[in-house]
Amino acid sequence: MKTIGFIGLGLMGEAMSKNIVAKFDGTVLVYDINQDAINRLVVAGAKGAASIEDIARNADVVISMVPRSEHVREVYHQMMPYLHAGQITIDMSTIDPSVSVDISQQVNKTGAVMLDAPVVKSVPAAVKAELGIYIGGDKAAWEKVKPVLAMMGCNQIHMGDNGRGLVMKMLHNVLVAGIQNSVNEMLTAADHYGISKANFHQAISYGGATNFYLDSKINSLISEDYSTAFSLQNMSKDVNIMKTMLIECGLHLPGVNVVKNVYDRGLETGIGNEDFCATYKVVHNNAKN
Repeated sequence: MKTIGFIGLGLMGEAMSKNIVAKFDGTVLVYDINQDAINRLVVAGAKGAASIEDIARNADVVISMVPRSEHVREVYHQMMPYLHAGQITIDMSTIDPSVSVDISQQVNKTGAVMLDAPVVKSVPAAVKAELGIYIGGDKAAWEKVKPVLAMMGCNQIHMGDNGRGLVMKMLHNVLVAGIQNSVNEMLTAADHYGISKANFHQAISYGGATNFYLDSKINSLISEDYSTAFSLQNMSKDVNIMKTMLIECGLHLPGVNVVKNVYDRGLETGIGNEDFCATYKVVHNNAKN
């Protein structure tokens, strides 16, 4: 493996690709529609690619990290004519699993292999290379790129066939959204009874309801600082993908509908760019409606 290509240099992608540049003994080609992002990676030691086609032609391993299903489709549409046997592509975006499966079947026809490898945790973990990574697709291909993924994350697990990494990502994120929603509701009830957020947090720590999201978000909730680590809009995207998955497979899970309604209201009120814990405002403001 001599060349790794990385497409998509947003907040997560830039941090992830910088870790590869720092650790990989070879060429790292990078591409983004934002030339400034490419320039920052070039300063860090990467080589700027002229196009997605350039990466598809020259990289042994191609990693993509873009926002939505339609963006992944467009990236692979541009790459498909140039993919060939021996290449492994890794899409680390968070998208609809069915879209990823469809693309992987097209990639297989070129002789290349595609893995889905969405990540959990947010930008600070990406900077520290402490992401969790869920892999779907050919297990032998995963074994080959394990060292590359280890440059970006401290934990990785193979979940099964193509799309299963993304299924696991949806299960994780919707569970997170549900936990946060329960935190929001009980904080709202605590406020009604005159219990401060700080006292609520301390009291919870004495029992079995302690959880990472209360612990990690309590200071933000107390100070009403909703600076974004992971946006409400991005979490809403994942909740809606999960809703589509449930419709497709015929499962009825009422809690997903509850969470979806909260996130829909958050978007309607214009707080989509705030951190997902800003859903507290939605729950609190609508508690007596």
